[in-house]
Amino acid sequence: MKLYAKTISQTLPDWAIVVTQSADLIEIEINDDHPNFQSLLEELTTEIEPGVMGVKAEDLCLRLGIELSNPHLHQLVEKAKNLISEIAAHPEYKQLLNLGYSPDLNIADASTAPTYLEWELDRNQQHSV
Repeated sequence: MKLYAKTISQTLPDWAIVVTQSADLIEIEINDDHPNFQSLLEELTTEIEPGVMGVKAEDLCLRLGIELSNPHLHQLVEKAKNLISEIAAHPEYKQLLNLGYSPDLNIADASTAPTYLEWELDRNQQHSV
């Protein structure tokens, strides 16, 4: 499981590690099979709504000393475009293509979707100014 945070406490439990860190985003990977994490989940389990038991992200983050990040949609779209480009250039993906992989929708289709979304965001931003 991954969490994206703005800030984290000085020390994280042994079942949580920082994967990447930039000025505005910290990616944390949680080993959700770790017994200590499972124990924490059991401790934090509550009735979220009638008949539904679970753990609120807010409670988990409070316990870990993490402030969740809520990145702007533009940032997420840019990251998606970058990931799609990385996939297209990856040797394993190229090998799949060489072996005859030909899905109905391909990487070019996938890269078009965030571009269209970006255009719509830009268009809406211009209309709201």
